[in-house]
Amino acid sequence: MERPRVLLVNWRDTGHPEGGGSERYVERMAEGLAKAGYRVEIQCAAYPGANAGEWRDGVRYRRRGNKFGVYLHALRAIRKAHADLVVDVQNGMPFFARLVAGCPVLVLVHHVHKEQWISALGETLGRIGWWIESRLAPWLFRHCRYVTVSEITKGELAGLGIEGSRITVVPNGLDTPPRGKAVRETEPTLVAVSRLVPHKRIEHAIDVVAELSRRWPTLKLEIVGQGPWEEVLRKHARDRGVEDRVRLHGWVDEDEKHEILERSWLHLCPSVKEGWGIVIMEAAAHGVPSVAYRAAGGVAESIVEGKTGLLADDFADFTAQVDGLLADRVRRTEMGKAGITWASLFDWEHSVNRFESLVRDVAGVTIPHPRVLTPAGGAEVLSGK
Repeated sequence: MERPRVLLVNWRDTGHPEGGGSERYVERMAEGLAKAGYRVEIQCAAYPGANAGEWRDGVRYRRRGNKFGVYLHALRAIRKAHADLVVDVQNGMPFFARLVAGCPVLVLVHHVHKEQWISALGETLGRIGWWIESRLAPWLFRHCRYVTVSEITKGELAGLGIEGSRITVVPNGLDTPPRGKAVRETEPTLVAVSRLVPHKRIEHAIDVVAELSRRWPTLKLEIVGQGPWEEVLRKHARDRGVEDRVRLHGWVDEDEKHEILERSWLHLCPSVKEGWGIVIMEAAAHGVPSVAYRAAGGVAESIVEGKTGLLADDFADFTAQVDGLLADRVRRTEMGKAGITWASLFDWEHSVNRFESLVRDVAGVTIPHPRVLTPAGGAEVLSGK
């Protein structure tokens, strides 16, 4: 029997300078499908230093076009693929796979981008982008199944007119964090792990340091990640008078990232919107609570409010929540222990099993020896759901 073929079309891969958690999710699902017996390809954008094509962990990568040209190359790849299923990864803008695919299309959405379009493209283009995402795409994919990473995003998609019966939630998994030799800092230390782009609002983390600098004279912030906003953030730290308290590490490898998390007191996630927030779970696995904005989508699920972290309504509240946790060592420690328990309930194997089951259902294919779906096992312990 010929192995079923799955093509995933995505804006970026994890090697891209702007790659992040959503790309990691796509690649882990692709790798899991390959291990389960599928022929899997990812079509994504090219970038300096990357091969135009390569095999990695059983998945074939094709990189063509820039951030805009990638869409045209993806349409060509979809038309020629003869795939059993195409996964259209919609990071705001769909790839319009439904127009040319000769097979079922599964739409993957991490979160909706209403708040991001205008800030990224300006008033006119932003409104056009939001119209495509909120009106045109739901109509174009009106007969397609959807997959997303949180119940919150499922609700947002339902708000765009997509029936809940067509939306499946497959949450992010989590790798067991490496246990290094790092110990918790003796002085108050904040960490933000993120792509350095406008909608991640890392400026807010810097502003927290500026607002609390008198109350916490030794407070510092570690920023981990790279992106086009790096120099903007450096200037912002200078302008706020906290340049000596803020360290921008740039890109670091996984071991160093986890060491920085492990020695920090609190993790800050001031993003406008997240589908889930993998780094929130990575911080939790190290016993580090997170503070994020309540309106930022999936973070309200990855953080169990009051137990593994806190959610804020605005910047003043965000700053107050950070201040309160810095001052309350007992509460911080309790949240850290709860976070370790919470993070232990998530793993990539379970998520891949759920995704592969959905792929079989949507594509109508048969795998000789499919993976066995095992229950998540107690995800209600902390969430109360």
